[in-house]
Amino acid sequence: MGAYYYLAAQLPYLIYGQPLPMSPAAFKDLAFGAMNSKEAALLDFCTLDPAPLPDGNYAEPARKTPSSLINRFKEWERVLRLNLARSRLQKLKREGSIDAPDYPMDAAAVAKTALAIDSPLEAEIFLDKARWDAIESFQGINSFSENAIYAYLLKLLLMERRMAFNTEEGFNEYKALYNAILGEAK
Repeated sequence: MGAYYYLAAQLPYLIYGQPLPMSPAAFKDLAFGAMNSKEAALLDFCTLDPAPLPDGNYAEPARKTPSSLINRFKEWERVLRLNLARSRLQKLKREGSIDAPDYPMDAAAVAKTALAIDSPLEAEIFLDKARWDAIESFQGINSFSENAIYAYLLKLLLMERRMAFNTEEGFNEYKALYNAILGEAK
């Protein structure tokens, strides 16, 4: 476990919803140069996807890493996605079932709340804010640890994702998808 005082001290403070201060790729380049090789290699495991199986489902937990933050976030995200999928399946009254764990409970609760939000954009923003909060809770209090560096990268990825939201394009995509689903139901 390294102490990354110099790296962490030079980073701008991140606030959810603010503009991206640097790209995740630029941050990874900076961090790779400052971290020991073993801990720097774990930056590649800092993704918003909890590593699904090749068929695209999240039935099994992601492969464990030496980082508690990465492991906890990936499991939280996996549970969130499974609960979202199960609730969507039930809401659409489709055949089949999805086994979605109830733990961590906050991930299951976030999924339920997100599906009650009418606006797809607002639901996505709510989900990303919940992801941000989960990352902060998993980071702990040591701002100079490798977990703080991993948390920083995950937050940059969320900020980058948020920048990609385009309200008009998203609404048109939502309408097309919604009409396609209604067409299948008939």
